[in-house]
Amino acid sequence: MATSTAQRGPSTGELPSAGSIRTFLLIESATFLSAAALHFGALFSGFAHGAAAAAESVIASVLLGGLLATWIGPRTVRGIALTVQGFALIGTFVGLFTIAIGIGPRTGPDLVIHAIMVIELVWGLVVAARARFDSTGASS
Repeated sequence: MATSTAQRGPSTGELPSAGSIRTFLLIESATFLSAAALHFGALFSGFAHGAAAAAESVIASVLLGGLLATWIGPRTVRGIALTVQGFALIGTFVGLFTIAIGIGPRTGPDLVIHAIMVIELVWGLVVAARARFDSTGASS
């Protein structure tokens, strides 16, 4: 008698939880707040750029708002995370575009922080996309 070895996808224990999604949102928020502080000139002199600081502050606020919303509406954790991280990724690509065309700041730290942002956001989107929750908001 033959047995099937086909896999049906990850087991429940392997799927991301609301906690892991919230952790990504918190880390991403901290990254954008750090970038904003850099561009406000609060961390080091010579890196101030008002437009970049404003954009990063808005994105950090959206990510933090999304993080808070995941506790207000636990059944919508996945959708909230996908929405706010998607918004942040689009904003990050706009920032990279401004760097590429010479409008945005063009320093080594700017390129490094944008690379970190893209990696965090894409990874966070993958984690959120893989998450599945039941009608009560618990991981399923």
